[in-house]
Amino acid sequence: MNSPEDNDQLERQRPVYLELNFQIICAIVLIAVIGVSSVTPAFPKLAKDLNINPKNLSLLITAFTLPSLILGPIIGILADRLGRKIIIVPSLFIFGIAGTACAFARDFNFLLWLRLLQGIGAASLLSLSITLIGDLYTGDRRTTAMGYNGSISSVGTSSYPIIGGALATMGWYYPFMLAIIAIPLGFLVLFALKNPEAKGDVSDGLRQRNLKEYLSNAVKVLKNRQLFGLFIASAANFVFLYGAYVTYLPQLINDSFKAPPTIIGLLLSSVSVAITITSSQLGRLTRRFPTTNLISASYVFYGLAMLIVPLVSNIWLLLIPSTIFGIGLGIGFASIQTLLADLAPREYLATIISVNGTFYGLGQTLGPLLMGYAFGFGGISSVFYAATGFAVLIFFVFRYCTCR
Repeated sequence: MNSPEDNDQLERQRPVYLELNFQIICAIVLIAVIGVSSVTPAFPKLAKDLNINPKNLSLLITAFTLPSLILGPIIGILADRLGRKIIIVPSLFIFGIAGTACAFARDFNFLLWLRLLQGIGAASLLSLSITLIGDLYTGDRRTTAMGYNGSISSVGTSSYPIIGGALATMGWYYPFMLAIIAIPLGFLVLFALKNPEAKGDVSDGLRQRNLKEYLSNAVKVLKNRQLFGLFIASAANFVFLYGAYVTYLPQLINDSFKAPPTIIGLLLSSVSVAITITSSQLGRLTRRFPTTNLISASYVFYGLAMLIVPLVSNIWLLLIPSTIFGIGLGIGFASIQTLLADLAPREYLATIISVNGTFYGLGQTLGPLLMGYAFGFGGISSVFYAATGFAVLIFFVFRYCTCR
């Protein structure tokens, strides 16, 4: 019979993707990214059936993402002091119940309140899934897990619009029902996830250390210049993704090539293939290159991709900048998570990852706004030239923040 030490050794030798803990984390990630991409294909039918102005549909996204901007740091502090499960499990239940309830709403204002509640449930899921990887893995296994995690997230992001679109053909409310999957996952996390939770979590955790002292120390940690550089890098990723790529690339394809929505969707989803392949190889890349160099390289890929887009004269040649952009995201996103987990003190890991999640939200919010100014200044091409300049700027900002 194997000793506990032998079992630990066997666990370390097993591929990360075969471990139940990692599979549960991947399931949490898939729930974290389902809240927007699965339901947006239903928006046109929703607007028609509920008799609302289509310009108000964006409120369904805002209501869902707003809680992550406000609650991110609070969630991190609670997860560090009380444990991960005590936050994740209720979050999954709230997400599942409120999200499923959206399918039964027939009043737009009520639907917005349900989306806000669902967003409260979603606020912790992505950041704490990354925190769990930081808890459970170290070294090359952590990097590999982050890479696989990025691949899974990309697969979900690219496949949910297809699933949601198919369900929406039966009615706008069917895609919202996908949220019910979060409820059984909550029970799986509760009973099957084996994570090193905080010692003395609820009973004496709050007595072990003064909260004021904890917050003071956490602020000192967050003032670290390298961490700040990583937060900026995280926000910048979503400025490119949500600002230039998701918001304005469809407009460019429509204006320049008069392509139907199916072709636009196909071109947009092509970036996920490059993300999936690249991020799955991140473990090998980090054995050859420093993580900071990989993150810096991602901005070279972003800038090159953005520069090429307005110069393309054939619609299918857009697959070239999409692939380059996907390689950048595949390298950069997971590398940022890995370096954050490496730099963060163990007792502040969830706090730091959650603050990083708040910067995600800032990027998602500011990206369309910044690129909208560029569009208003010089038209669709100026969006991508502005994004190119932004990539150069962030490259130097990140290098400055992370150089020792």
